[in-house]
Amino acid sequence: MTEQSDLIETFDSVSLAELRRRRSSKWVKYPPDVLPAWIAELDVPLAEPIRRALHEAIELGDTGYAEAGALPEAFAAYARSRLGWTVDPSQVQVVPDVMVGVAEILRVATPPGAGVVINPPVYPPFFDTIEEVGRRVIEVPLSRTAAGWDLDLEGLEAAFRAGARVYLLCSPHNPTGRVWSNADLVRIAELAARYDALVLADEIHAPLALAGATHTPFLEAGDAAAEHAIVLTSASKAWNLAGLKCAVAVTGSPRMKALLDRLPGEVRYRTSIFGVIAGVAAFRDGGPWLDALLVHLDRTRKLLAEKLAELLPEVGYIPPEASFLAWLDCTALGLGDDPAKVFLERGRVALLTGHAFGRQGDGFARLNIGTSRALVAEAVRRLAAAVGR
Repeated sequence: MTEQSDLIETFDSVSLAELRRRRSSKWVKYPPDVLPAWIAELDVPLAEPIRRALHEAIELGDTGYAEAGALPEAFAAYARSRLGWTVDPSQVQVVPDVMVGVAEILRVATPPGAGVVINPPVYPPFFDTIEEVGRRVIEVPLSRTAAGWDLDLEGLEAAFRAGARVYLLCSPHNPTGRVWSNADLVRIAELAARYDALVLADEIHAPLALAGATHTPFLEAGDAAAEHAIVLTSASKAWNLAGLKCAVAVTGSPRMKALLDRLPGEVRYRTSIFGVIAGVAAFRDGGPWLDALLVHLDRTRKLLAEKLAELLPEVGYIPPEASFLAWLDCTALGLGDDPAKVFLERGRVALLTGHAFGRQGDGFARLNIGTSRALVAEAVRRLAAAVGR
């Protein structure tokens, strides 16, 4: 077998008994009879380069305060080789995680009460973080079409025209799995320039663009982007490192770097040294492991479509273009606004409630398919059992 085939096999051979020994949120929130498929953690073995780097740090007792170290250069090399994105390492700043970066930037870039545009249904911490720092959520919902979900750029312009000056963009999008087109991103950058608005692009799922989709880093979306945007991203979703707490904020102009330089110096010390070490290993040496994961996720999203068609054909499902999250339209099942509650009570499978993503998520639920294909099939069997199938 090839190295990639061997890696893919490890993703499918993960056992439920071993997973239940984990102490992360995914595996301790619910009783043992519940199959957890809610929070965005992968059920995968750690990539070997990351495992080696962390073991070395432990053996050295390297557990002090974090510095950026080699992370900016490692990220820049990764961005160039995998995304075709030229990044100046001097414009890469370490932050504890993407949403902490968003919060701290909002504190220094906007006055209290400022409006921040988001596109629900969207990652729940977008709502919470904006409110936490005393800013206002301005909703410009995605447009739902027969083919899926699209950005409402006319609505975005209306929000800018009404005074909003920050746009928190989820790209690729969570929970729908959309990878936005280059044309859409260029248009956003043009609008930001016209209204002198700031775009904060959460690109944490960018490494997970699947076959048939091409992610465009926002700072590559036309000349205006660099003057009006900051990209925040991390190795955490693609290499399953969320608990190690490390992300990067990336700028493309002196103006945006000056904004980042206003962040409190203490912010970088809230980053974990293990997160920095793991991030460097992921970006430098984690490519083959990531390639195998993408093949596995492509197969898994197709398997989910097959199993839903077989057991729950009423459920609407558009395979994600990126990541390992499936956005399920359960409205035809007649389970009310919160189908995840029914699936948990009757099927003993935990999904993330659509409510959490905004009112546009009523009747929906998010299923994590970042696990073995056997466990994805078991999750669908439990969903079907919950509605008497």
